[in-house]
Amino acid sequence: MHFPETIGLLLALTVALAVLRFKWARIPRKLELLLLVFAVVSVAIRFLFILTQWSTTSPRFNAMLYWLAVAGYELMLVRFSLMRPRLLTSISAFILLLPIFGSTLLFPLTGIFDTQPADISSIGGNYIVERSPWDAAMAGHNGLDLVVFYHPAYAPFLRHIVQRSSFSDELCDSAAATATADPASKLVHFHCPGRHGAHDAIDIALPLR
Repeated sequence: MHFPETIGLLLALTVALAVLRFKWARIPRKLELLLLVFAVVSVAIRFLFILTQWSTTSPRFNAMLYWLAVAGYELMLVRFSLMRPRLLTSISAFILLLPIFGSTLLFPLTGIFDTQPADISSIGGNYIVERSPWDAAMAGHNGLDLVVFYHPAYAPFLRHIVQRSSFSDELCDSAAATATADPASKLVHFHCPGRHGAHDAIDIALPLR
C-alpha cells in the first residue's frame, strides 16, 4: 500500500517545514501572509470535502489535495509554535503533529503513489461504484469495499458518496461482489456470491442517501 514511500515523503515534508520554522523571521511579510492563506485554504477545502462527502473522480487528485491539506496543517503548526510562550506552543505543536503519522490519516496519502487506475464503473442512472480490494494481512484474509457515488452530469469531475458496503472473503466470494443502483426506488443492491453455493450468497439493499 506504499506506506514506506508515504512515510518517507511525509518525513521529508515535515523536516523541510521544521527548517523553515528556524528561518521564519527572515521571510518577507507578503510571503508569510501568502503561506498562511495557502495553509488555511488547503485545510478548509479538505474539511469541506469531508463534511459534504464530495470528492473528485481522480483518486490521485484527491490524494494530492490531501497532501496539500497536510502541508497546510503543518504550516499552521509551524506558525503556532513561534507564538509566545514558545516552549509551550512548540510542545503543543509537536503533539498536534503526531496524529498525522497514524495509519488512519496516513492511508489516504498513499494514493499519490498508486499508478493503477481506479476500478470504477456505472451501475445505473447517475451512479457509479468504485471497487477497492483490501488485504488484512495480520488477520489472514482479503476483502472488497464497494463505494457507491452519485455522479452529476453537470459536473462530471465530481462525485458524492451515497452508500458503501464491505465484504470479506471469509463470508463470500468478495472478488465477485457487485452493486446495482435502482434510482426509481432510491436503493442500491449489493450482492456477494457464496463460496460454496447460492445459499451462502449475501444480498443487501441500502438506501441511496
